[in-house]
Amino acid sequence: MGRKGSPRSPQAEGGSRAASPPSSSSSSPPSSPLWALPEELLLLICSYLDVQALGRLGQVCRRLRFLSSRDLLWRRIARGCLNSGFTQLGTDLAAGIPVKERVKVSRNWRHGRCRRETVLKWKCNLMPWMELDGEYLYLSQAENIQAYPLCPDGTGLQRHPQAIFSGHQEDVCRFVLVNSHIVSGGGDGNIVLHKIHGSYSVKFSAHEQEVNCVDFQGGLIVSGSRDRTAKVWSLSAGRGGQCLHTVQTEDRVWSIAISPLLSSFVTGTACCGHTSPLRIWDLESGEQLDFFFPALLLGGATILVSCHYPCTVPYAHYTFLFICLS
Repeated sequence: MGRKGSPRSPQAEGGSRAASPPSSSSSSPPSSPLWALPEELLLLICSYLDVQALGRLGQVCRRLRFLSSRDLLWRRIARGCLNSGFTQLGTDLAAGIPVKERVKVSRNWRHGRCRRETVLKWKCNLMPWMELDGEYLYLSQAENIQAYPLCPDGTGLQRHPQAIFSGHQEDVCRFVLVNSHIVSGGGDGNIVLHKIHGSYSVKFSAHEQEVNCVDFQGGLIVSGSRDRTAKVWSLSAGRGGQCLHTVQTEDRVWSIAISPLLSSFVTGTACCGHTSPLRIWDLESGEQLDFFFPALLLGGATILVSCHYPCTVPYAHYTFLFICLS
């Protein structure tokens, strides 16, 4: 035992010494030489990384995450991705969306990665047609078209529609959204035009059987029907609902599309006879311009995309056809 009042050893003072704050020199780690480089040089180094390496780099720290998320680094990768918002000439058509997020969505789409959940359920055994426009999902249910607002957090739809567009006596077969208008074709053979933000609507009898497809561009409506005809309709003042041309397709029309140049339109038929399923018609005269034997239609000014399956071959796969019209 030590004598009373004698000083204690350093080991005995360990508790009080451990409680003392560390020195400033040991509280912060030394700065990395990486941050001494100019930002332009850091971006140049990161530009040699691929998608996987850039993603891993962003998991190191907040500063590298911010650096690796720059649009400049992802633009080159995005131009090689499907539907990333860039044209062949490099024009950005979706400037408000980060390029990294567009690449992520494109790769998820390509590899089939998605979150599956049921957002709506109803008792009618129908195959609905739907269009996503801004903050609303437009969905056909029986003879009506209903507009469901998207949830603010993007997790689904609100359960009750905000607007209902009616006018058909039978099921809606197809509709399109163009310039704040809804044009729909129904099983009753009618075409109905609604103004989304207003009470204006027009309804006219179009075909003898159900209207399978419609398109709307530049004040003109084209429609195709099971009655083996395609028609061109005018919506100009004084001629609203007037049929300009009736085209005999010799087969049921399942898809139709107007060229963005407003010079022609394309019909896709059931291909049950010996006629070509894909035919191009002059929008002004209604005369046939061309045909293709390779039918859902997608198109641009110079590119036409169609898909079909050989109905005579059981369990056949769908075939996609790209046609350059330039």
